[in-house]
Amino acid sequence: MSTSSETPAAVRGTRLSLVNASLGRPGAPALDGVDLDVAPGEILTVVGPSGCGKSTLLRTLAGLLPILAGTVAQDGSPLVGPAADRALVFQEDSLLPWRTLRANVELPLAIAGTARSERRRQAESWLARVGLAGRERQLPHRVSGGQRQRVQLARALAGAPRALLMDEPFGALDAQTRAGMQDLLVEVLHGSGATVVFVTHDVDEALFLGDRVALLGAARPAGPDGAAGGGRLLAVREVPRPRERSASDDPARLALRREVLTSLGS
Repeated sequence: MSTSSETPAAVRGTRLSLVNASLGRPGAPALDGVDLDVAPGEILTVVGPSGCGKSTLLRTLAGLLPILAGTVAQDGSPLVGPAADRALVFQEDSLLPWRTLRANVELPLAIAGTARSERRRQAESWLARVGLAGRERQLPHRVSGGQRQRVQLARALAGAPRALLMDEPFGALDAQTRAGMQDLLVEVLHGSGATVVFVTHDVDEALFLGDRVALLGAARPAGPDGAAGGGRLLAVREVPRPRERSASDDPARLALRREVLTSLGS
């Protein structure tokens, strides 16, 4: 692991807010009437049944989709379009196959105009932090799926985003690798100050990672006019702490787990 002198400076998180927001595409809202406030530096996990608007929520917060109604804001100002301080991480690793692991991590630094020697230093520092020191010159196809996700995480954080928006990034990994990536994410985020919105289908993952968990409900069926309603935000719950796998049998955590599982059938 890198020493603190090699680690990029911590960043300050950002507040992301939606007020009575309708999200999706004109004529086909994916989410209706959303009121949500994500505090700076918190990890908010988001769960819900397929098609309820989880990915639409992330793309809206990333600035890739304009809202249909209501407001969406970053630190109190209207959120309009993508920005470098909001990084979006997908389930597919999206690494550039012709670039080495180091060159992939350097990409956001190059776009920001960071000098070549400095971006190489920072990229190597981030690769070391995610356990890939010594593999800097390898191409993505020469490493495992879990290692590619480590590179994607390093690349996202190398740009010092104030918000990290993650769309089921560990969904394709086996159980052991997935648990390792969850631990790594918590470790790497510690002290960064970044705000995280993390979408997952895995209830236990949501409860392990999240400071709070947002429960989304399924889209409503079409009404008499033929128009279907969007999904809805059912609740946002605090997750009991400590963040330890051994705490999974804590009564408060078990009660929340039952509530989350019940919400998935709504």
